[in-house]
Formats: sequence, C-alpha cells, structure tokens
Amino acid sequence: MNPDVIVVGGGIGGLGAAFALTRRGLRVRVLEQAPEFGEVGAGIQLAPNCTRILDDYGLLDEAAGLGVRPGAMVMRDAVDGDELTRLDLGDLERRYGYPYLVIHRSDLHGLLLRACRAAGVDLVTDARAAAYENTAAGARVTLTSGVVHEADVVIAADGLHSVARALLVDDEPVSSAYVAYRGTVPADQPRVADVDLGEVVVYVGPSCHFVHYGLRGGELLNQVAVFESPKARAGEAAWGTPDELDDAFAKTCGFVRDGLPYLWRDKWWRMYDRDPIATWVHGRIALLGDSAHPPLQYIAQGAIMAIEDGWVLAEHVARNRGADGTVDWDAALAAYEAVRPEHCRRVVATSRTWGELWHLDGVRRTRRNALLRARDTYDYSFVDWLYGPTALFPHEEPPLFEPIPLDGAAATA
Repeated sequence: MNPDVIVVGGGIGGLGAAFALTRRGLRVRVLEQAPEFGEVGAGIQLAPNCTRILDDYGLLDEAAGLGVRPGAMVMRDAVDGDELTRLDLGDLERRYGYPYLVIHRSDLHGLLLRACRAAGVDLVTDARAAAYENTAAGARVTLTSGVVHEADVVIAADGLHSVARALLVDDEPVSSAYVAYRGTVPADQPRVADVDLGEVVVYVGPSCHFVHYGLRGGELLNQVAVFESPKARAGEAAWGTPDELDDAFAKTCGFVRDGLPYLWRDKWWRMYDRDPIATWVHGRIALLGDSAHPPLQYIAQGAIMAIEDGWVLAEHVARNRGADGTVDWDAALAAYEAVRPEHCRRVVATSRTWGELWHLDGVRRTRRNALLRARDTYDYSFVDWLYGPTALFPHEEPPLFEPIPLDGAAATA
C-alpha cells in the first residue's frame, strides 16, 4: 500500500519528522538519495527548545548519554582571548526546564534513525527526487530512476538545494562568503590538556570566529573555525582554501591559532542561507527544515528548527484527525504554515545579524565588547523568544528581543 506520508530526505529534519508522524499512527516512508543513511560533520548544539521535544519523544536520556551537558557557554574576544560574557547553563536548564546539550551530528542522526526503525518507518535509499507534483488523491514524487512514490502528503526535507522549493519560489542560496573548517581532537592529545570540556566557548574576532566544546562524554574536543573569504568577495570560484584559513586567524590569540592544525584541512563547508519565505505549502506538498529556512549557524538553530517543524506538523495532525483516523490534511498543513514561517524568519534574520555582530572590527568591536561585558550572566532577554516552548499557533509566538544599539556603548575596550 502507499504510505500516508512520504518524507524526502533522510537527514536530521527528515528523520525527526518521520518519527513524529509515525508516533501519531501514520504510515511514513523516507526517501534518501544516498546509498545509506548517515550524517557528516562534527558537533551540534541542542538548546532547550530542542531537548524539550526529544524528551516528548522519549529520546532525551539517550541523547544526553551520547553527548555532553556543558556547564557554561562563554564568549571571548578572539584577538586578546579575554572573556566577554557567559551563560550559566545549569541555571538556564532550571529556567526553561530542559538541558542544553552538545552532541556529535552522527550520534543525533543515528539516534533518530534507530527510533524510526523501531517505529516501523519505511526507509528507502538510493532514491533521489527529480520532480514533485500534486495528484487528485494527494501528491507524488518521481525519482531520477523513474520510480514514482505516492502518498496523501509529501514532506520535502530535501535541504539547501531543495527541488521542491522551486514549486513555491524562484530563488537561489545566498552566499555569506564565510566558510567553516571543522575537526575533532581526542581528549588525550596535548591540545585538550588545558581545555574545559564542560564549556561551549566561542572566540569572536574581525571577520572570523572559533568555537570549541566537548563531545561524546568528554572523549573528544570539537573545534570549528569560520572566516570570511577574500576570494569569495572577489568572485573567485576556488574560495575558502587552507591558505585563507591561516591568513584569517593570523592576528588572533595564541590559543585560537594553536587549534588550527587540528582541523580537517582537506574539506570545508561554505556557508549559505536563503531569504525567508512565508509560503511553505503547495497543495499536498510541504517544505520542512533547510528546504524552507536554511540559516547561517550563528545561533545554532538550524537542525533544531527542522526538528521543531516535524513536531509542530505532527501535533497539528493529531488535532485534525477524525475518530476514524482520517487526517484533514488541508487543515493540518494550513496550521503548520500559519506558525512556522514567521518563527523561522526570525531565526534566519537573527542569525545574519548575530554573525555581523561577532565579526566586527575597530571601534564597533570595542563597543560590542563593552556591551557584552556589561551584560548580567543571568539576563535571558535575548533567548527567551528562542528557548521557550515551541509555538503551535501564531499567538503563542513570544515577542522578539529588542536589540541594543552599539552606539549606546562606550568606544573603549
């Protein structure tokens, strides 16, 4: 039989949505283009708005066992290494009721994959989508192989380069001209000797930043170096190369520079997002995750937004399901589209602004530093809108925080 729902894309967002919908009694098929399910990258941060959902799914304990529950998030200046501000993550957990975790992307993906298998999700590999279309009874996906899959609804979790997005808008990914290098270091290496693996630390600097935190119960140190590429700004095709990495961090503090040799220098991730869109649903085809709202990574919400999307959609399925099990898909999809685009627009826009703030130089850098040093450790005004319960309806979306103008800060370090 045809499934009730087809999810195109077997990443974190696609698997999260598949599990959420299967929990609601639906038959779900996931189409993954790769030969096998897997995830690349290194660490990922899970704020309380995500761990709350993992707890609802019964997966939080497993996630916590695979990751690290850090005690603090610290921001430092990348040039002189001085601390600028911090979050007490133990207090943050008390405030929001759920922990802040850091976990390896492959561990989170594996957790969701195991949950989907146990729930009976139909997992299909080597299935690259070529076209989407609505039908009289629902929607269909045609693969590059010519095989056709049909269902009541198709969820396109097909990422930054989504094929389905073209049904709704004619746009392209937006290059930030920034590139990320990643790498993990075993805890027994000298690099890790003086590092507190219980802290998430970001060093913010002129046109660059550097992040580190522990993974896998403290077995690994995760490092990420991000910088603006002059070659990208000049329009060159080959940009983000290792020589640019070294140049970008040449004037940072010793701790940051000493971490560069431990990065994977044979691969890097160019950073793109897309301009927000308000329409995610085309008949019985709906966008989810990066196909709808790929962000820059500065507030660590990309995968979380995708997990939230799946949870919200499943909640509206439950609210629009009759006693006979029939789902009013038009109502469920309309409710999903009524709430998620605005929240995700805020995240995409804030991520861009936060990235600009991190990478300031000159007088604006010193003004930023002065504002951050003046911040109270227990001031949550800038994350309350983000880390609280995920809104199911527009009126539940909290007010966005009010930015503090840099001009209001003294121009002294």
